[in-house]
Amino acid sequence: MAAELHVAMVAADREVWSGQATLVVARTTSGDIGVMPGHQPLLGVLESGPVTIRTSDGGTVIAAVHGGFISFADDKLSLLAEIAELSDEIDVQRAERALERAKSDDDASAERRAEVRLRAAAR
Repeated sequence: MAAELHVAMVAADREVWSGQATLVVARTTSGDIGVMPGHQPLLGVLESGPVTIRTSDGGTVIAAVHGGFISFADDKLSLLAEIAELSDEIDVQRAERALERAKSDDDASAERRAEVRLRAAAR
């Protein structure tokens, strides 16, 4: 069994992150899933939620992901997201304003996106 896996996180408009990792945790339509080297092959649908990547050098990468797919085989993990933002790219004040606007507009999907962005930024 390999000690690490190669991760590629891609959004519709760019490659968000790529590198070696020891663990990836993501939210799918079947629930939260953790993928480590040697995991069984999988294909799943991503739900909006934070994705946590434990890098091989002991660091942590967190991203807010909104929809897409997760695929794993041969110690290669692909996260193909509709929208993805690394936590350090998130403007917290803008996300807070978006959350308030979504609540006042009674827009549940916009509210969920703003909440995910805020959770990812807080980690």
